[in-house]
Amino acid sequence: MRAINELFRRLFNYRVRALIQKEFRQIRRDRRLAISLILPPTLQLLLFGFALSATVSNIRLGVVDDSRTPESRELIATLTESKSFRSAGYYASVDQLGDALSRDKLDAGIVIPYDYVRSLQRGQTITVQFLLNAMNANTAAIAQGYAEGVLQTYNRGLAGAGIHANFTPVVASDVSRRGQVLLHPDYLYNPGLVASWFIVTGVFGLLLILNGSIVASAAMVKERERGTIEQLLMSPAGTYEIIIAKIAPLFALLCLMVFFAIGMMQLVFHVPFHGALPLVLSGAALCILCGISIGTVIATFSKSAEQAQLTSFFVNPPLSTLSGAFYPIEGMPHVLQRLTVLNPVYHFVVISRATLLKGSGFAALWPNFLALLLFTVVLVSLSVWRFRKQLS
Repeated sequence: MRAINELFRRLFNYRVRALIQKEFRQIRRDRRLAISLILPPTLQLLLFGFALSATVSNIRLGVVDDSRTPESRELIATLTESKSFRSAGYYASVDQLGDALSRDKLDAGIVIPYDYVRSLQRGQTITVQFLLNAMNANTAAIAQGYAEGVLQTYNRGLAGAGIHANFTPVVASDVSRRGQVLLHPDYLYNPGLVASWFIVTGVFGLLLILNGSIVASAAMVKERERGTIEQLLMSPAGTYEIIIAKIAPLFALLCLMVFFAIGMMQLVFHVPFHGALPLVLSGAALCILCGISIGTVIATFSKSAEQAQLTSFFVNPPLSTLSGAFYPIEGMPHVLQRLTVLNPVYHFVVISRATLLKGSGFAALWPNFLALLLFTVVLVSLSVWRFRKQLS
């Protein structure tokens, strides 16, 4: 304990404390820098949490009703009343429906044959054509699943009324009807299937690294533009003391952002907190150090704030795309899945989701902590080396 206290006193001596106070005063005078620590994280969490969702609703549905009977209108009403589809108009022919799909006026279309009622009354299999605008493959697949679910419910209603009919999609292969398998799903860790939980727990890691790198690079580039780095060299403080004084204020402010983000996730999105808080905070601290280090390295290679922002465009998109924050890693090609392990954001996203949603402990997450620690050591060492080279 004495050794730790002695190390702390040496690291944060009176010169370092004076420099840290100078950094806090400088950040307080720079309103843009202070606002960037509060406003962007809030907007990103809210926008990504509410806007990015895998749930598809109000799919524009066009109808070709060659039957024009109460039974066909009942089928259309069943589809549109499900809140997954909304009626976007009736068409006289399949050609007109296909033309509307090609002009992006519709997302899906249904064609009801003229012998719909006669086949229904005879208990025969009815083929209903369901056209999908597959330009967005994800929306098309979800719409197909919605339609199949609605038709299955409609079939059960017909069976209850004494009509033994079944709808067969034209793209489906014939299956045996001798047996039946009942599926009873049990949704673990997210019983309500809330899509925002997956998004905000991933955006949490992006906020720490991306905002940390942007704020750190902007602060250091602006100080070099003002010419205050030369004044620091004239002070009695050593190189490591200057580096610690540069990192400590940003680290403290970004740690406040961690608590702010956790509070927003629980109050606004009602994300559960099943794990231990120290695990999340320790992973967040390593993530913040990675972000500050990336920003410091970018600042040492940049001569102006505009050049630092341009350099960030080449660094931040790969970090966010290969992080798994927005889309599951399992959906990526195998080559890109292997590259995700080289991304510190990915490891913190795994830690935050497993800790918050599943309640996982350190025994299950130690590989991610180890990888995040290695990234932190390498990036901090690289930033210190680049900063010392710049001071020299």
